[in-house]
Amino acid sequence: MGEVNLARVDERLIHGQVMVTLSKRNNVNSIFVVDDVVAKDKFMKSLYKSAGSRTGQKTVVMTLEKCKYYWDEFEFKEYSSILIAKTVNTMYELVKYGIPMKEINIGGIAQKNPEKDILVTKSVYLNKEDALKLKELNEEYGVENIYFQATPSSPKTSLKDVLAKFGI
Repeated sequence: MGEVNLARVDERLIHGQVMVTLSKRNNVNSIFVVDDVVAKDKFMKSLYKSAGSRTGQKTVVMTLEKCKYYWDEFEFKEYSSILIAKTVNTMYELVKYGIPMKEINIGGIAQKNPEKDILVTKSVYLNKEDALKLKELNEEYGVENIYFQATPSSPKTSLKDVLAKFGI
């Protein structure tokens, strides 16, 4: 059975030295990119697979539904993966579906709605709905470590500190 060694939410998906550094974590042998738009665009899919291969890891780009299927049918085989998605909601759906994750790193989310999104770290805007989803994953679905960190060398901000910004 495979495992999600690290789950990461970052709108940039695979980019630069961040993924190279993260892919050198213990036991990581693959990168799973879960994004419906990228997975359905032949050029973008090829681009991300190529970027991922530069890390030395097998890179798979799939839709949310394909990821669920791959878990149901194969339990991610023998892959120890970094699973990366653009949105908190995608990660929320995967965990609620039953894909076990112990750690979620929130790396980069741009502002979408100035009336709802607040800057919670230098590189992450979050709305209250997504903050509540992260809280639920932590408290009810066994995701033990949820933190905000744009790059491996930048300081971590805890989920607790981010929730406090929403009065949660």
